[in-house]
Amino acid sequence: MKIPAELLYSKDHEWVKVEDGRAVVGITDFAQDQLGDVVFVEVPEAGAELGVGDGLTTIESVKAVSDVYSPLGGKIAQVNEELGDAPQLINEDPYGKGWIAVLEIADAAELKGLLTAEEYKKFLSEEA
Repeated sequence: MKIPAELLYSKDHEWVKVEDGRAVVGITDFAQDQLGDVVFVEVPEAGAELGVGDGLTTIESVKAVSDVYSPLGGKIAQVNEELGDAPQLINEDPYGKGWIAVLEIADAAELKGLLTAEEYKKFLSEEA
């Protein structure tokens, strides 16, 4: 299972890559593995304002329908439109082509509430 060291993680299994005051958000390799084959992704709406823990999107897999929560507050600046036609990108490349949205970070202090890769690995081992 991949847990890239340069990313931050939420306890809801989202990852965050911070770039120039923005946060690219997706779900972790662990989350996509638990879901199984992703068959549908509700692409979020650009321009929507979210708070920490607000619903970002819904992912449907062969096993379940799961909500994805926003790990940070902010405005959705960009969405991955490709997921509408190719939801399997989340399974194939969760940290690359399977990204979900880009948020304009409202409060950088919220980043302190996220986990480092090492903390996320520990969290997963405690969950097991």
